[in-house]
Amino acid sequence: MRVIIYCLAFLISVPALSQSKKELLGQVDQLKKETEQMKAEIQLLKNPKEIELNDTLKRVSYGLGTLVAANLKSQGGDSLDVAAMTAGLKDVMTGKESQIPEMEVMVLVQIYMQAAMEKKALRMKAESAKFLEDNKKVEGVQTTQSGLQYKVISSGKGKSPVATDKVTVHYTGKFVDGKVFDSSVGRDPVTFEVGGVIPGWTEALQLMHEGDKWMIYLPYDIAYGERGSGNDIPPYATLIFEVELIKVN
Repeated sequence: MRVIIYCLAFLISVPALSQSKKELLGQVDQLKKETEQMKAEIQLLKNPKEIELNDTLKRVSYGLGTLVAANLKSQGGDSLDVAAMTAGLKDVMTGKESQIPEMEVMVLVQIYMQAAMEKKALRMKAESAKFLEDNKKVEGVQTTQSGLQYKVISSGKGKSPVATDKVTVHYTGKFVDGKVFDSSVGRDPVTFEVGGVIPGWTEALQLMHEGDKWMIYLPYDIAYGERGSGNDIPPYATLIFEVELIKVN
């Protein structure tokens, strides 16, 4: 009788063992698939696929992203975590609940941006001061009482303007890193009143003669100051101009 019971127990356990083995094999296959998927995702993160801007909506979306990023960078927000920022954007755009309450977000962003702008301002002031200190030692560079620095490239023999005169000039404006932010070269020369521009220009033009071409170096306090100008000129920026005084009108 006991033998019969053992036999029955064995016969019952065989299908159960077979079923367990089948389930295990299924789980192994699933794990393999998930592993391959994870490998593919990791590879994509390492080498992200270049986005194709092949329709208007994608181009607009991409363009908007560049504008937002440029604005943030100009305010000192270049240390932001792009992945986290993208996740926040995605959550809002897809209607997913934000992981941080809105009021807390407002406070966090305000504190961060204020600190970022102050940090950038200090860096810009330090870089500008170092550039001007080194530049005034360059052969041919003259420094006035206001801090204006200039170097004569070529000399003319015409008259000098006063603040109420209008002048016609060609110019190219650069930052201390050499990046050009504005230029009239290749366009018509520009005409304006000497006293109607930034202080560094007003001072430099009255020292020049018709036909002169100078390099002028403007500390921020005789350029666009602590606020800068729009998106083109950041706060505390030292500016470099190549100026050709064509005519005193």
